[in-house]
Amino acid sequence: MPEAFLLDAVRTPVGRRGGALSGWHSADLGAHVIRAVVERAGVDPDLVDDVILGCTDTLGPQSGNIARTAWLAAGFPDHVPGVTIDRQCGSSQQAVHFAAQAVMSGTQDLVLAGGVQNMSRIPISAAMLAGREYGFDDPFSGSKGWQERYGSVDVSQFRSADMIASHWDISREAMEEYAFRSHQRALSAIDSGRFDAEIAPVDGFEQDEGPRRDTSLERMRGLKPLAPESRLTAAVASQISDGASAALVASEAFVKEHNLTPRARIHHLSVRAADPVWMLTGPIPATSHALRKTGLAIEDIDLFEVNEAFASVVLAWLDETGADPSRVNVNGGGIALGHPIGATGTKLLATLLHELERREGRYGLQTMCEGGGTANVTIIERLS
Repeated sequence: MPEAFLLDAVRTPVGRRGGALSGWHSADLGAHVIRAVVERAGVDPDLVDDVILGCTDTLGPQSGNIARTAWLAAGFPDHVPGVTIDRQCGSSQQAVHFAAQAVMSGTQDLVLAGGVQNMSRIPISAAMLAGREYGFDDPFSGSKGWQERYGSVDVSQFRSADMIASHWDISREAMEEYAFRSHQRALSAIDSGRFDAEIAPVDGFEQDEGPRRDTSLERMRGLKPLAPESRLTAAVASQISDGASAALVASEAFVKEHNLTPRARIHHLSVRAADPVWMLTGPIPATSHALRKTGLAIEDIDLFEVNEAFASVVLAWLDETGADPSRVNVNGGGIALGHPIGATGTKLLATLLHELERREGRYGLQTMCEGGGTANVTIIERLS
């Protein structure tokens, strides 16, 4: 079967809600990383076959096919198309999968995949809230088929994260310890320059804004839970953020014809799903499926990026997979660094690629929980 190669992956620094990127138009954020990845890879933008960007809540500045708009805002050729996809938190990871599948099918040779999200300007679930203003039902309560199958249960990521904490008996204290470690790892990565190579600075903004230097376990333990019986607080959840990310995926023929040196090979890509009410458990069966398909053992993976939507999600995943915690989110994750939903997939890919190279590891596995219970898994093999 033809293979897909990763030429490069870059990201913006991640901005806090109301922070350095909050005033940016989403198309301009997307254009910034599109230009950066094309320039870094040294390819002619005229040769790109398609642009696939992930984005959720495609309203206002994120509406009208943001992938196409961002490409044109970058100043690149009119003839290159674009498409925007929404697989919730996994949108840009799925963009990479679609790009790789296009290349592996032989129908395309060079595809730009990525994502963009300005959560400061367009809040999470803005599309659903806008629908209610026009008198429409939310995605669940108005569906007869859904109601017959699942009933009138509260479907939310917060409830799912609490259910996971309860089912796996993960205490609030354990989640806070994990969250604190995420901040420590992220600050260490920033201070030692480990993110520098993957970041395309934006008008002098060069470092992630999310990690809190003044945080402590004592401060976390003083926060109120999200609900009276909840084990969750804001400290153990991912941050609302702004950012963009992009990657270039190429065929072997394109690499040879243009004398390029790919940085990694896409060894495996898949997506699975679990109970949509539990929602955030998807990475557990998705990881098991990926390892079965590849014949790899969990011990064969040198590094993992498991999106920190909530601490309970990663802790349950660790419990079920038996992965070495010292190999998971080694530079911190969404709790500290933020989670710009549509951009997070390729953001994590950029971090995984650069850290694999720094450590001279071979395999890296990326997975994330997504709305509706789905979860993508990407395994890359370092080549350079």
